[in-house]
Amino acid sequence: MAPEATTLLGPNDPPPFAIDNAEGSSAFLLIGDHAGTAVPAALGDLGLTAADRARHIFVDIGVRGLGRQLACLLDAPFIHQTYSRLVIDCNRDPAHPDAIVPRSDGTSIPGNDALQDAVKQARIAAVHAPYHAAIAGILDARQAASRDTVLISLHSFTPILNDFQRPWEIGVLHWLGRTDFARTMLSRLQSEKTRCVGDNEPYRMDSTDYTIALHAFARNLRYAEIEIRQDLIKDYDGQNFWTKEIQKAAISAWRTIA
Repeated sequence: MAPEATTLLGPNDPPPFAIDNAEGSSAFLLIGDHAGTAVPAALGDLGLTAADRARHIFVDIGVRGLGRQLACLLDAPFIHQTYSRLVIDCNRDPAHPDAIVPRSDGTSIPGNDALQDAVKQARIAAVHAPYHAAIAGILDARQAASRDTVLISLHSFTPILNDFQRPWEIGVLHWLGRTDFARTMLSRLQSEKTRCVGDNEPYRMDSTDYTIALHAFARNLRYAEIEIRQDLIKDYDGQNFWTKEIQKAAISAWRTIA
């Protein structure tokens, strides 16, 4: 049995999640499922080159910096995954085949190929489960304190996929449950006529999305999943600009529906 099957994270590996501005007092709770870039030492580099570990297949580029800035502007906690989405995708049901992919956007992931079930379970136990337990714990505490919560999930998308140049700068995703916040925020962003804003673009929220369904639908929380094009938030200046745009749209939407 591989060492990973019994214990994945070693003493020098980081914890599976981090929280910025944990004492944030606003109604917003920010989450970053794909913000991390760490790989447990036991997994080496997953068989990937440094160039591949800098690509969108490995991390949602720009989300960590964006989330930290937004946490300050919104006075909101930002809980985000420490490990790469290729270790395990925390926005997928852990039983779903896409939770640990052997191939992504044409690139083979040798460290994820033909894994035994015990190895998969070790990744779930070490990374996926603690992250979602932490989100649930925050929501439990807020509910016990009778605090309103709007869950905002932050993601980013590659400008080109399968040779298609994606025109959207930002998208707001929504599906079931209390969609009023997401739809109102979408309207605020679309009011800027020079901006290309996607309504469930470049992805449509559906049953493959795990985090919002698990935490927002089940608790009847307002939510929005935000997608921002990666070339727009790859550096501090871009993150700073879009942080302010998201802040304005989020606060305006919340004031409208609260």
